[in-house]
Amino acid sequence: MVPTENNASPVVYNTLEEIRLRKEQLSNDIDREGDRIAELWDELFHRRDDSSKGEYIASLVTNTITAIDAFLLVRKLMKSYSGVLSFLTPKRKKHR
Repeated sequence: MVPTENNASPVVYNTLEEIRLRKEQLSNDIDREGDRIAELWDELFHRRDDSSKGEYIASLVTNTITAIDAFLLVRKLMKSYSGVLSFLTPKRKKHR
């Protein structure tokens, strides 16, 4: 008995040969799916080298704006919370 993919009834194997064939079929399916997953994973995390000059400039501008934004955010937070953290710094004594 050859099982179908959406078969609701349990699969019954009558001989060891049927079990061996099904095992080989499943092994091949797993290998094919594993290869496909590896291809998709590589596509996801590998850089594309065929970017145009316009894409390069757009990426450069985007990264520059992100860096400036991060710098301004840190500066704003330091200015806002400098009074809160002042109790951690030792106080200097004034010499007369």
